[in-house]
Amino acid sequence: MKHNNSYFTRESTAGYDEGLRIYMLSIYRNMAMALSISALVAYIVGSSEQLAMMLFSTPLVYVVMFAPLIYIFFFGRNLMSMDKEQAILHLGIFAALNGLSLGSIFLVYTAASIAKTFFITASTFGAMSLYGYSTKKDLTGLGSFAYMGLIGLIIASLVNIFLRSLALDFTVSFIGVGIFTILTAWDTQKLKALYYSMNGTTAKAGNIAVYGALTLYLDFLNLFTMLLHFVGARKNDD
Repeated sequence: MKHNNSYFTRESTAGYDEGLRIYMLSIYRNMAMALSISALVAYIVGSSEQLAMMLFSTPLVYVVMFAPLIYIFFFGRNLMSMDKEQAILHLGIFAALNGLSLGSIFLVYTAASIAKTFFITASTFGAMSLYGYSTKKDLTGLGSFAYMGLIGLIIASLVNIFLRSLALDFTVSFIGVGIFTILTAWDTQKLKALYYSMNGTTAKAGNIAVYGALTLYLDFLNLFTMLLHFVGARKNDD
């Protein structure tokens, strides 16, 4: 969705906007719901050795890996044409599918280090989202640069599936933390600008809030998994 630079002028002279507060709270509420679903499903999978073995030691692992990607492709394309309730439901299903794949982290990392990484991620995300919301600086240039970096990061990650290089994995994670930290601020600013571009139109406000929640949910989730490579304590290291 195109960024409207004229919003910065309007926003700087605008007073407190109750509509904007409700809009952003709706985004964060839907995002929190999605994160809670993912965390719950991941914990259930990670707590059941039998279930984890079935999902990650059989060909089902490929279903677990690729199901979220396939689902988000169709969900994302049709999000704005759905009813608000349908959009929220599909966001929840997508979060549950991600939770299945995230269950593997409980097999690799200690629960304490996962919790520590989550709180570090939440603090970083909160700070950058607040910055993106409150800053008067246009983050488009920085965000576009981070987005281009994300494309390179995806390519490097796919290559490393075959190379299995620890050095490349470390590099991808290190760069990924920086990229998703920047994207968190930029995406928050874009969502705020999107609110002003609606000019009070509420016909699809619920769907847009779900779109915003999905965007920030993915920022949070990717930041968490990247940080886990640095903060997470592996069980076999105990």
